[in-house]
Amino acid sequence: MLIKENTGLIVVDIQGKLARIVHDSETLIANSAKLIKGAQVLGLPILWLEQNSEKLGPTVEELGILLDEQQPIEKFTFNGCAEPNFMEAVRRSDVQTWLVCGIETHICVYQTAMGLKHHGYGVQLVQDCISSRTAENKQLGITKLINNGIELTGLEMCLYELVKDCRETEFRDVLSLIK
Repeated sequence: MLIKENTGLIVVDIQGKLARIVHDSETLIANSAKLIKGAQVLGLPILWLEQNSEKLGPTVEELGILLDEQQPIEKFTFNGCAEPNFMEAVRRSDVQTWLVCGIETHICVYQTAMGLKHHGYGVQLVQDCISSRTAENKQLGITKLINNGIELTGLEMCLYELVKDCRETEFRDVLSLIK
């Protein structure tokens, strides 16, 4: 079970034209926005990655606006964990489990999730907040991650798991995101 005090969110490379052409991109962006807002309501640390932003472009505006109080961590490796600034931010966040959303499932999401696992972190892939250019590559990434011990969750599932109780002060805000 996810524990609010021990969980963070990593947003992987939802940027530029690629974010607009991945499979079911509108759902990916809308759900990722809800996930980010939910994480903010719950006070979770959020780390935000961008892959070679000079070439691929910035994070899509719908998400960049939500993350405007922090700066993205630039990377050039597909595995975010190979970027020292990212790993320093992971360590400073002082959490043990990371929710991961982003693109592309079979490349950067896959490699970053595996890198986190390699470093001893728990990882839960938010399956309705990830995508690839094709549905087949998304499924391939999910399958390989599951086979390597990465857990799956969904937007609603993880937010309600973190809230735990409808009497919690965050419940109404989370409920309004899901409705």
